[in-house]
Amino acid sequence: MSWKRTDREERKYHHGSLREALIKAARELIKEKGPAGFTFADAARSAGVSPAAPYRHFRDRDALMADVAREGFERFAAMLASGWANGKPDPVTAFHNIGKAYLTFARSEPAYYAAMFESGISPDTNPELRTASERAFAVLRAAADQLVVLLPAATRPPALMMSLHIWSMSHGIASLFGRGDSGRRPLPMTAEELLESEVLIYLQGLGFPSAR
Repeated sequence: MSWKRTDREERKYHHGSLREALIKAARELIKEKGPAGFTFADAARSAGVSPAAPYRHFRDRDALMADVAREGFERFAAMLASGWANGKPDPVTAFHNIGKAYLTFARSEPAYYAAMFESGISPDTNPELRTASERAFAVLRAAADQLVVLLPAATRPPALMMSLHIWSMSHGIASLFGRGDSGRRPLPMTAEELLESEVLIYLQGLGFPSAR
């Protein structure tokens, strides 16, 4: 394939839009081939630009993947915050809704989800990615902080531990049964039903009243 045409097409991008075009191309390639199934040059080709063009914005393929993951975490944080809704209608119900939001994101944004959790890109490689990932986890932490005060002080679990537990439960079910790609495994119930029952058992074990 000649790059002559794409060199001309490349000029159609304004400053900044090339970056977004490459992120979009990477997301499409992730959906098609997985987070490790394509090269930097493949992303350039898919975006309709020359192999050298991506270097204007990204050091290498890992830097591009980090930016896809950053964008994913920003959307993820917004979806979790919407599910939490500042603890409304009540903190226990809102906590369940965070889990539902987690599954909804995994199902509706499989490319972002794979870039965030399956690409092998460490948040420590990119300050913006680290900030975005911490912002998403902060929603879980804030919810746990608000929830634990419903228990007697002597029996309250550490909020950080609780938020990590819920993250692990949600992530495990999302990765196995709630995916939006071909990696989803069959289940004799919905992923939401499985997560809801797991969280309910967990919260009851800690002494929280049932919200269902």
